[in-house]
Parts: sequence; C-alpha cells; structure tokens
Amino acid sequence: MALMPGPDNIFVLTESIAKGSRNGILIAFGLNSGVLVQTLAASTGVSLILKQSELAFSIIQYAGAAYLLYLAYISAKEKVEQFETKENNELGAFKLFRTGFIMNLLNPKVSLFFIAFLPQFVRPESGSVTKQMIIMGIAFMVIGFITFSSFALLANQLRKPLNSLKVLRLIKWAKVFVLVGLAVYLFV
Repeated sequence: MALMPGPDNIFVLTESIAKGSRNGILIAFGLNSGVLVQTLAASTGVSLILKQSELAFSIIQYAGAAYLLYLAYISAKEKVEQFETKENNELGAFKLFRTGFIMNLLNPKVSLFFIAFLPQFVRPESGSVTKQMIIMGIAFMVIGFITFSSFALLANQLRKPLNSLKVLRLIKWAKVFVLVGLAVYLFV
C-alpha cells in the first residue's frame, strides 16, 4: 500500500527534487509520525468517536484543508531561483517534520482508513486487540517511512538532470497542485 502513488508520495517526490532528499526524508518522517497518532486513535476507539461525530469530523476536515491550502500558498510564493540556495534548502528539521506530521494528523480520511483497514487483520484469539492494532500501525509506519525515504533519495538523483528553471517551475507548481488537490480530497 505504501508503494501506491498518492498525494503523500508525490509531495515527498516534488519536495525532494526541488530541494533535496533531506527535506523529503524529514517530511516522510513527519507523515509517518502522523500515522502513528492515527493508529493510536484507531486502536483506542478515538477514531470511532470521530467517525460518529459529524461536527468533530468536519472540524478536523476543515482544519486539515485550511492547513493544506496554507502550504499551497507558501509553495506558490517560493522563488524557484532560490531552490539551490543553502538558506532555502536547510529549512529547520522540525519545520519539515511538522509539515508532514500535521498533513496526516489533520486528515480525517487517514483515521477512517485505519478504522477500516487494521481491524481486518486483528485476531481476538491472539491477545489484546489494541496491542495488535498498534503493532500493525507501527509496521505500516516503518514500511511507509522506508518507502517515502527511498522515493526522496531517488528523487534527489533526478535533481541534476532536471536542474533547469523551466523544470523547477513545473515541479513547484506540481507541488502546489498536489497540496490543493489534497485539500479538495478532504472534502470528497
């Protein structure tokens, strides 16, 4: 499932091509840490409350969409000519981590995915359901981090052949499109 093309993968790819694998890996770490929180919410039943409360679901949905639109706005303002500067490439590790973390934390569809996905593999006769779900969520997180980090490293290899202003502009707008698409996805 982690290999399936999706908005998270595309975001990691575009960020890594534009600014290097370090940025992509830190975002991947944040995205997958958000998955851990979603796993804990699903395994403890918090996600079920979210699913049953239309108001809570809507609040998280709107907050997530607003955050993604904010990221799209910031990305649209970026100057492609500065992608190669040391100042722009070395954004704080925490800021990059936080971007990925909040992206997944404020996506209620991720929690609904875990409510639907994890229980299919739980075997009550094998012990604590909560423990099994947490173990599966951690495994999913590790696999996702390895996959996204691999994408970041691969994308970094494409930086030199794609290092032209025209291509970098295309990548910048692809990232903006992905972020806006993610925001729209939250409403579908």
